[in-house]
Order: sequence, then C-alpha cells, then structure tokens
Amino acid sequence: MADVVLVKGTPVAQEITESVKRRIEAVLAADSGANAATETASTSTHGRRHPGLATIAVGDEDGARTYVGMKTKACASCGIEAFPVLLPEATTQQELLQAINTLNSDERVDGILLQLPLPRHLDEFAAVEAISPKKDVDGLTTTSAGLMAVGREDGFITCTPAGILVLLEKGGCTLKGANAVIINRSPLLGRPLSMLLLNKGATVTVCHEETPDLGLHTLTADIIITAVSKPGLITGSMVKEGVVVIDGGYSRVNGKVCGDVSMEQVQPKARRYTPAVGGVGPLTIAMLLQNTLKAWERNLPQNH
Repeated sequence: MADVVLVKGTPVAQEITESVKRRIEAVLAADSGANAATETASTSTHGRRHPGLATIAVGDEDGARTYVGMKTKACASCGIEAFPVLLPEATTQQELLQAINTLNSDERVDGILLQLPLPRHLDEFAAVEAISPKKDVDGLTTTSAGLMAVGREDGFITCTPAGILVLLEKGGCTLKGANAVIINRSPLLGRPLSMLLLNKGATVTVCHEETPDLGLHTLTADIIITAVSKPGLITGSMVKEGVVVIDGGYSRVNGKVCGDVSMEQVQPKARRYTPAVGGVGPLTIAMLLQNTLKAWERNLPQNH
C-alpha cells in the first residue's frame, strides 16, 4: 500500500491558535473603530475587553502547575487574558466551590477550566457541576455533555475529543459509515468522543481495561483511537491494512515518551497515523482557546 500519511497535531493546533488570535484582533479593532466615532467620557468600554480564561489547579504537584503554566502561555499567544488560580492541597470542598462561584460572577472571565484530577478528598463531580455552563469551556458539566450527546452546538465540546475530531477531518477521514474503535471510556475522552463520532455517522465501539480479546475489535476497525497509557497495547497483528490510528496514550519508558501503539509494527499498515508525541496534546489546548473565544463572543454586545 502507499506510504502512511503522518497527521500531527502541532501544526493544526498552530492554525487554530492563529485563527483565534485573528478573530479576537478583528473584533477588538471593529469595536475600537465604532467607539472612536461615538464614545464620550462616560461611555463604557466593556465591549473592548479581551477574552478571559480562568484555570484552577488544586494541590502542590508540579504536573498540575505545569499544565496551568502551559495554558497561561497559550492564552498570551493569542490575546486571551489568563486568570490562574492556584489553591493549596489542603483546600476544602467549600473553599473550592467558593473560588468557582467567584469566577462564575467575574465579568472578566469567559471560561473556567478545573484542572483534573483533584486531590482525593475533593468531590470532582460537584466541583465541575458548580461551573456555570456558560463558562464551561472544558465541556465537562452535565449540561455540556447532554447538549453534545444530542448533537446540539449550544454548549461546549470537551477539548480533547474535539481535537481528535479535527485530526480525523484534517486527515481526510470519512466518518460516515466508518467502523471506529475507541480504547478509553473516561468522561474526559472516550465517552464524549463516542457521541461525537456517532453524530458524524460512524459505528462506534468503546473498549476499556475489562474488554476481553481487544484485538477482536481492533482488527475490523477503520479507525482506532487509543488513550489508556499502556505502551505497546496495539500491535501490528491487531490492525488491518489501511487503518487510521490516533495514539493518545502517554507513558515514559526508560526516559522516553511512548504511546499505546507499537509504532514500528502498526505504522506500516496504517493509511493515516497520528503519533503520541505532538499529536493530540497540542490540539487539546488549541480547542480550549477556541471554546474560550466562543464563550467570549456570546458575551459581547449584540451588535458584534
């Protein structure tokens, strides 16, 4: 068969980030021009504020704070104002909910992201549900999940699944009628992604750690998306010729980042292949920026 086409997330993420930046600049420029013609000393300039994204991290782990830093840097690259909220490990449920409610009421903040997982003593579901659906740019509240499940665009699509969908579309994949296998059942990825693919007309199988004979499912798949952080889980004997593979796994083996797919075995059989490094990760952040832009535009005065 023809050589595999590598579909990497980094350049696609850069395109999306640049598009977000241009849109923000265009709206602000148009608003500035309109205000220049009509503004008086008492005229509000609320419409000219930049989009705002608040990211909450609880705990002292370097990983969570690193992710907050990455998102803050990404915001700065496209004109979104970042509001990082770093809470200590001992934060109580009431203190966390109070912080979320404060951000819900802050007019400078269009989107709120709660860095997961939380420390074990905190109730993740209650914390996520406390986020206003209008600011749920990570798409994790039951309101967002329900709207997405029925194919509505009123809410926000969970960022990682949204990024995977972009990768599939950029790679020229035909989703209608395709047999797609997702190896992940989490509410952050597998479950919302299954809904997105179903809405696009794919036939979807969701596998997980309790699925017996995983190869029985993957061997007939047109599209395989895996993200369970088990190195070498998918081997060459488990896929058919011409398959499309997106490896969203992340593990470190002997200091090297690895995905779930045995790349040396699977890549020669694949038609499209997205590796673990530079694949899904960059797009997750890009889709977060896009969702924040969407929330901001909804909050603008109606004449925009």
